[in-house]
Parts: sequence; C-alpha cells; structure tokens
Amino acid sequence: MQEHTVIGLIGFGNMGQAMAQGLLKSGSVGKGQICACARDQEKLDRNCAAVGVRPMRNASQVIAASDVVILAVKPYQLEDVLAPIREQLKEKLILSVAAGMPFASLESMLAPGCAHLSMIPNTPISTGNGVIVCEQTHSLSEEQLQLINDLFSPCAQLVFVHTDQLSVAGTLSGCGPAFVFLMIEALADAGVKYGLERAKAYALASAMVKGSGALQMESAQHPGALKDAVCSPKGTTIRGICALEESGFRAALIRAIDAIEGR
Repeated sequence: MQEHTVIGLIGFGNMGQAMAQGLLKSGSVGKGQICACARDQEKLDRNCAAVGVRPMRNASQVIAASDVVILAVKPYQLEDVLAPIREQLKEKLILSVAAGMPFASLESMLAPGCAHLSMIPNTPISTGNGVIVCEQTHSLSEEQLQLINDLFSPCAQLVFVHTDQLSVAGTLSGCGPAFVFLMIEALADAGVKYGLERAKAYALASAMVKGSGALQMESAQHPGALKDAVCSPKGTTIRGICALEESGFRAALIRAIDAIEGR
C-alpha cells in the first residue's frame, strides 16, 4: 500500500468511481487516501460515502490535498476545467483519463513543466481486473512512473502504446466490455430459451468469459489454437462456430471498432 500518497479525482462519474473502487479494493491505497470533486455536490457526497472517498467542494481543494491528480472529466470539459487551476497543478503528478486527449493536447492546456500522463482505463478496474492503456509519450520521471505502476498494477494491467495507437487501444479495451456484456446477455437469453434459470445463465456465461480470458493470458497461446482445442471433429462446438461464421460474428466485431474509430 502507498500509505502516504493521496489521490485526487477531478470528476467522479462512472470512470472516476471505478478507479477509486479498484484502488481501494486492491489495497493500493486505504480509505481516506482518495478525494474527489464534481459539479453535483449532493450526488458526489452520496457516491463518495458509498465507496469511502472524501468529497471536496471544488478542484482547488482536491489539488491542495493530493499528490496525484486524476482528470476524470469529459474531453469537451477539460479545457474549461483546467483554466482556473492551471498554475496550482504545477507541482502535482497529473493523470488524464479524457479520451482523445493525448500528451500534446494536454501539454497545451497545462502550465509548462507539468508532469503528466494520458491513460485510458476501463470499468473492470473496479473489480481489480482492469486494463489501463497508457501513452508512451509522457513527462513523468522514472520515480513517478514507478509510483503509477505501484498504485495501479494491483488493480489493472498497464499497457503502454504509441500515441497513434492510443485511440484504437483505448477503444478495444474501453469499449470492448460493452461488447462482452452484450454477448453475455445473448448467451444467457439462449440458455433461458432452453430452460436455464436466468440467474444461472448469467453466472455461467460470465464465469466462462472470465475463465477464457484468463486461460489465453496465462497460456499465451493464440486464441485460434485455444478455439481449435474445444472443437472436436463433428462435435457440437464446431457446429456453433460455423453458425457464428455464417452470421458474420468476427466481421461484426471488426465493424464495431470501425464505427468507433470513424473509418
């Protein structure tokens, strides 16, 4: 645990809450070591109380209390949020989770010499099983980079990518959970169609997804090889695979990424 590091969140929406939950659940920090501010104070107080985060009245208070400041507001809000606190942020380690705001964009909004890193986490960080895509271009020292690794590696896998890959990497890991949840829902619907109780169908589908991902990561085998290992000649699985191929399953996933990336 980073016993003396205080993390401040400017913005406490879904992603801010997920990051706070992951940090606390993993033991990276303890209760009282995370503070946050948001526009809706009543909602902020309620959400902070639910997860053990200290609510603050404004961004200036968050910065004053924190060592690491996480900018967790919408990209279109970022410039307006930063303008009045630009100078106050000079001595802080700054993390931005605003999509579409790489190093150069953030550098133009911050005071010269600020230490900052752009990253894109996903919501499974709340369970300690997240992914954080980090931009390789940053202005952190080796010591600061180690601190970020110490804080977040217990609750997420940190993957550093070039700036030109930041968008698609963030789309894959950040939007991907929604695609997986849609698949879980569809598989559960099929289970219910054939007589499974819905709660059991969800439990089976979710556990299967978790285990399959763990198997691929731990074995480091090509996903196609793992798929082949389940497909016996003339077996049930290969018939299901063929049905998915006929329905354009793989192409649909690729088109989903195309739709997000605007290509």
